[in-house]
Amino acid sequence: MTTTPRWLTPEERRAWLAYVQFSTHLSDHLNRQLRRDAGMTHADYSLLAHLSSVEEHSLTMSDLAERLKITRSRLTHAVTRLQEAGYVDRRDDPGNRRNQFAVLTEDGTRLLERAAPGHVEAVRRAVFDALTPEQVTQFAAIGEAVNAALQRVDADDPEQDALP
Repeated sequence: MTTTPRWLTPEERRAWLAYVQFSTHLSDHLNRQLRRDAGMTHADYSLLAHLSSVEEHSLTMSDLAERLKITRSRLTHAVTRLQEAGYVDRRDDPGNRRNQFAVLTEDGTRLLERAAPGHVEAVRRAVFDALTPEQVTQFAAIGEAVNAALQRVDADDPEQDALP
């Protein structure tokens, strides 16, 4: 059975293209700011921030990959690089020899603490200073709604668990 695509309306297309453009531009902006000010990528900052936000600054590699929405292979590469720089350690899971933990080091914590003020200012200037308080509330609601929809879609996707 063939179905007709549900094409975007002109306003939906406008919103979608604006999102694609600003998300790409914002990602580039934040990467440049973090590279310039802290010598790290936005992906590295996100990885360190996730570790800093949990108890014992430690997550299994599987949990961290899921939270970052990246493959285990990409995470392994990133953690290896950050481990070589002294910002993350890897530890075996005593309860399951197949698991490893990624653990934020003291140097990683210090790097994150040095990078955070400039990063927050870059986010504020690029995003929140451009919005009214009402738009910030709408922005949060939109993000939450889209994230909830994506979680439902992913839960219904039989190939979701097959990703590397």
